[in-house]
Amino acid sequence: MDIRIEGVGKQFGDTAALHPVDLAIPSGQLVALLGPSGSGKTTLLRLIAGLLPVDDGRILFGPDDATRLSLRERRVGFVFQHYALFPHLSVFENIAFGLRCKPRSQRPDKAGIIRKVEELLALVQMSGLRNRLPDQLSGGQKQRVALARAMAIEPTVLLLDEPFGALDAKVRVELRRWLRRIHEETGFTTLFVTHDQEEALELADRVVVMNAGRIEQDGAPGQVYAEPATPFVYDFLGRSNQLLGAVQDGQFQASAGASGLPAPGTAPGPATLFTRPHDIDVVPAGQGIAAVVTEVRKLAGRLILEARLAGQARCVEVDLPSGDGPTPRRGEPVGLSLRRYRVFAASAG
Repeated sequence: MDIRIEGVGKQFGDTAALHPVDLAIPSGQLVALLGPSGSGKTTLLRLIAGLLPVDDGRILFGPDDATRLSLRERRVGFVFQHYALFPHLSVFENIAFGLRCKPRSQRPDKAGIIRKVEELLALVQMSGLRNRLPDQLSGGQKQRVALARAMAIEPTVLLLDEPFGALDAKVRVELRRWLRRIHEETGFTTLFVTHDQEEALELADRVVVMNAGRIEQDGAPGQVYAEPATPFVYDFLGRSNQLLGAVQDGQFQASAGASGLPAPGTAPGPATLFTRPHDIDVVPAGQGIAAVVTEVRKLAGRLILEARLAGQARCVEVDLPSGDGPTPRRGEPVGLSLRRYRVFAASAG
């Protein structure tokens, strides 16, 4: 089911939780709404679900205007962060609940409900736990049951609100790979909200980065990470260094007298250069950008350096493979060579 968001916005009193946004989601795509707390991602998800009324714009499911329809009328499958399972019902009955609550004309017969639930139990690898109650399950198992329950009604779209947020790191990694496999097998149009950059980049077909109630960038995971459209996206998607300086004649300079770095397309004037720690090489002093090492530490087979540039208040972090040549010492002058970076004019921030 295609979904189109056209100028949809939401106010809570005097606060704009979501400024009018446009978004088109093709059928069968797995889309991550990624952003920090207060970015508007959960508000957008709940507007799509029908859990919140729309103040502006409209929401279309396929050719149909769903803006004023309820969650049930939209046939949305919604999975909450904290599972929302019925504690007195078994795994089997939790999954069957939505089927049993369908209008009589749409409700499968008893054999049909059993068959559907059995299929979903097998799909989410919970067949052996069908008779357990929710408090007898791990967090990861509860989330699988919640997803199976959402899929039972054969929804037009699956919406997941921080689906792995309540789980520990190892279980999150396992479940997101499992969800990707389930998505490929079922083909549901799926949107999930997350503040975890790694989760969004690994799991989604598309990443929609949100900030302060607006969409900052929308694209494939590799594109969003490699070609950030704004300073916020660059800084939010992984570790980054920021060098203050200015652009003149197409060159960025971090300090007076420093060698310039090409900054094509960036307007002249104050600017900030962004680069990631693993995109910096350490070269002999006198080459690259002059710096002095202020800190050296080893971390899980990596060598993490901190170095200060002349005229910069903050140090630059450099992430190198451990064992690649001699280790620089604290206080040693070095050069820094940037393999990849992006320069944004001050007005872009």
